[in-house]
This record gives sequence, C-alpha cells and structure tokens, in this order.
Amino acid sequence: MKITEVDVVDVHEVHEPPRQWRDGLPVRSPRQWSGTLRIRTDEGLTGLAEVNRPDQVSAAVDRQLRDELVGEDPLRREYFWRRMWELHRLEYYPVTLLGLVDIALWDLAGKAADLPVHLLLGGYRDKLPAYASTVTFDSVEEYLDVVDQCLELGYHGIKLHAWGDARRDAALSAAVRERVGDGYPLMFDASGGFDLADAIYVGRALHDAGYLWYEEPMREYNVTSHAWLAKAVDVPLLVAEVSEGAHETTADFLASGCAPFVRTSANFRAGITGGMRIAHLADAFHVRAEVHGAGRPNEHLCMAIPNTTYYESLVTEKLVVQDERLTADQFLPAPTVSGIGYAEPLES
Repeated sequence: MKITEVDVVDVHEVHEPPRQWRDGLPVRSPRQWSGTLRIRTDEGLTGLAEVNRPDQVSAAVDRQLRDELVGEDPLRREYFWRRMWELHRLEYYPVTLLGLVDIALWDLAGKAADLPVHLLLGGYRDKLPAYASTVTFDSVEEYLDVVDQCLELGYHGIKLHAWGDARRDAALSAAVRERVGDGYPLMFDASGGFDLADAIYVGRALHDAGYLWYEEPMREYNVTSHAWLAKAVDVPLLVAEVSEGAHETTADFLASGCAPFVRTSANFRAGITGGMRIAHLADAFHVRAEVHGAGRPNEHLCMAIPNTTYYESLVTEKLVVQDERLTADQFLPAPTVSGIGYAEPLES
C-alpha cells in the first residue's frame, strides 16, 4: 500500500460560543475555521485528521508534507512520527500540527484492520467517567449555578478554570468545595496564570479544600519552578500540558519529581503516537497520565491508557446541557467504528 494524495479539504467556518480561560487571555472568537487533512492510498483507504487551522496546515502540506508522504507506506507510523520532529527542527511547526499526520495514519491503519484505533493500541477499557470542565465565568454565583447543574446531570467531578487572580481564585475554590461537600472530586486549572508566589497561595487554598489536582499553575517553560512549587504546597500538581517539547519535556517534569499527574493528548503531545509515548513514560514512574481535552483521537487514548482516570467534558455556557458524546450517567463509551471515526469530508 502506498500513499497517493495528501490534501486539506472541507474547509469551512465553525461558529462556537465565545469562551475565555482566565483574565488576560483573549476571548476565543465564536468564528473559527475547520478542515480535514486527508491521506489517500492506492488501495482505496483514506486516513483523516481534523484540522483547526486549515490555512496553516494547507501551507505545510504544499510546502513540504505532500512530498514527504506521497509514494510511501502509510503503515510506517513510527518513521513518520520521528520524521515530523526532524522537519520541525527547521520549520518550527506547532506541536498541534506535528501530530496531524500521525492521527491520519492511525485512522487509516484502523480502517485497514477494520478495528477502532483504541483496540489497535491494545485496548484497556470500554468506558471512562467524565468530569465537567468549566470555562471562566464572571462571578462566584455563576460558577455555583453551573456547579449545581453539573451535579444534577451526574458528572463524576468538576474542574474550574478561574480568573487568574490568586485571592479571588482561592475564595472561589473554597466556595465550590462548600457547595459540593466533602469527598466529591474537584480539580483546578490555572491556565498558566500565576507566578511562583501566587501559585503557592492558591495551591495551599486548594489543599485546604481537598482538591484532587492543581493543573498548569504556571507557564511550563521552567521545570525547576514547578519543583519549588511542589515543595511548598501539598495539593498534587498536574503538569506538562502545553510544554513545547512534548514527550521530552514531560520526561524532565517526571525526573524532577514535582507531580503525580502529567497531561497527555493527541493534539498537544504530537499525535496518538506521542500521547501513548507519554502515557507509557509516566506509567513507568507510577504517575497518572490524564488525557487533556475532548475530540475523537483523545477518546481512543482514554480507552487505551491504563493510567488515566477521567474524560474531560467541556462546559462552555452557563446553561449546562448533556454532552452528546457521553452516556446518561456521564461515562464516555469506547468508540466502535473502525479507525478514529471521522465523517468522510466534503470534496473541495
């Protein structure tokens, strides 16, 4: 089997609710563009990957990726994964782009085997509990109303994205703990908003409120600062979500001993191959590798990684509705279609 075509198709505008992760970060525009990376073969099989920046990816395909892929065997995923990192050395592609070829090739391999990708990865479970992951709301009262709705729906935990103001965030975390009661899983995501002093202040408040993890408290360029934070607080840290070095930077976080949780994913960790590499690396240290975010490739990672515990279900608005990917009791079921499960794209 050989690759015959590589292109970006079905480019279209997507309208989503505007959202913000914390003060200081720009509000995500409700107008986004989407597309599909498509890899075709001489045996009629097609591999697909969802593209969030189609102009950027299309430029990379035209400039370099098409010439790298056409005529090659699409089952050589490890070779192409490593090759993308070699191309990155000169092009400095975003990590999210590095994994797209890998995702499309895993989709193609699943279709060739007539199996869901999570079973090609070895398969571990057939469902996983979901937690509600909020965007940033305007007031404590709005958060508490959203929390009440999430409890009513039966979510297995709730994660807060707050304001990036240490005093307000600490007060919010305490108010939410009081609302849900002792023992209910709560998590906190700072979206890299604090310096070390404020990260310590919030971390101590989160420990007092019994939070399960403290995610991305600071920007992830400095591993030593996270090691200092871990010595100053008792709440467990979750790190290495968006660090540019992906698996290599995660290895440094693990070596520092700063956290019992690391992030893995298909989008920010260079594809399914990268996501599994991080999960196995963390597992060797008895560290949990929690899958970051939604999306079909991440659903397969959730089913294949033994050391992950939750699926992240994003709550983007004040009115909380049932996530269509989840069962009524808020579990993510294992995908059953061959490949990853993308719909065939429209021709363009």
